[in-house]
Amino acid sequence: MKDPSLRVVGHQWARDAHAIKDFLGRNQVAFRWLDLDRTRQAGVILEREGLTGAALPVVLLPDGTVLEDPSLEALAEHLGMHMHAERTYYDVAIVGAGPAGLAAAVYGASEGLSTVLIEGEAPGGQAGTSSRIENYLGFPTGVSGAELAERALSQATRFGAEVLTPLSATGLAINGGYKTLELSDGSSLSCRGLIVATGVAYRHLPTEGLDRLTGAGVYYGAATTEALAAEGQHVYVVGSANSAGQGAKYFSKFARTVTVIVRGPDLAAHMSQYLIDQIDQTSNIEVVPHTRITKAIGENRLEQIELENNETGEKRTVPASFLFIFIGGAPSHDWLGDAVLCDEFGYILTGPDLLENNALPHDWPLPRHPFHLETSSPGVFATGDVRHGSIRRVAGAVGEGSTAIQLVHRYLAEHHE
Repeated sequence: MKDPSLRVVGHQWARDAHAIKDFLGRNQVAFRWLDLDRTRQAGVILEREGLTGAALPVVLLPDGTVLEDPSLEALAEHLGMHMHAERTYYDVAIVGAGPAGLAAAVYGASEGLSTVLIEGEAPGGQAGTSSRIENYLGFPTGVSGAELAERALSQATRFGAEVLTPLSATGLAINGGYKTLELSDGSSLSCRGLIVATGVAYRHLPTEGLDRLTGAGVYYGAATTEALAAEGQHVYVVGSANSAGQGAKYFSKFARTVTVIVRGPDLAAHMSQYLIDQIDQTSNIEVVPHTRITKAIGENRLEQIELENNETGEKRTVPASFLFIFIGGAPSHDWLGDAVLCDEFGYILTGPDLLENNALPHDWPLPRHPFHLETSSPGVFATGDVRHGSIRRVAGAVGEGSTAIQLVHRYLAEHHE
């Protein structure tokens, strides 16, 4: 008799296993994790299925299909995820399915535009990894980023938006009013209006040992699929903004203790007061100020971290198995090439921010000024964290996504053919 659940068998500290668990979790695919280091059942299943020499991790699908160390793309194909566009032309294409992109998809599709939403990892973006968002309008007891993303995705598809995931944009060509997107599966599609909502990619700490141990005890972002493995352990969190606070609160439910490492004197500079108050009231969370990580130590997994007090210079080495890093991000839009103008940090300039001394960019082709969220390429709009001047809040991103659709309507009306 086939097991009705999707199962993943592997070692806790294997990078490939973490990538698969994270992918499944963020895409709301239910699965059972069987750790060969913790449970005898994992080995029994491999032996029973004749997989004792298989390449790990092994994914066993409910229909009996066995995948040995699969790529995320191969896993998505076997899960029947929608990865290939049904059409070659859309009124509006949205790249990035964070809150801004999801909002644009909902409003675009509900207002009659043929709409495609393209996401390279999982709907929700970085907000989708937040364990609890408590200051979003309409959710007085809070909502997880994953639940918010799932609801928005359901809305978008109900209105007729086509959602492609995991699929990435790899290039952009502009020919008059048409924009052609090159995609990671080798295909392409065209659109009249393009909304860039790719957000930011996690910024990595350039600290000795971290890159080598990423996925094996070192994780960027919430990585909530690792929370149960951290049960009863001492968890370290690096960061002082809301994402770090939300992560610390979430891990405190499982871990014995959570230590938040902060470079500054406290959390007040970047974290919302409600989160600071909750952390102060959580007995197993400790905040260590004026501190940075200078080294991650371990062979095949994280074993220790070296901490330095940035006021006294004093260093100490402490045991550590789980380190979660939340230090912000950098804009993610390499596929755009030089199609849009950006600020010195890579954030996309839009609307009034494109003007210098009230003058338009020299190659702006239209008699009007750029719309509020429009980039230096007419008909290409930027929303959410990828945009210069974004307020970096979920509500702000949702507002920009819905506003961008109104601007797409105006652009289409003036460039109808």
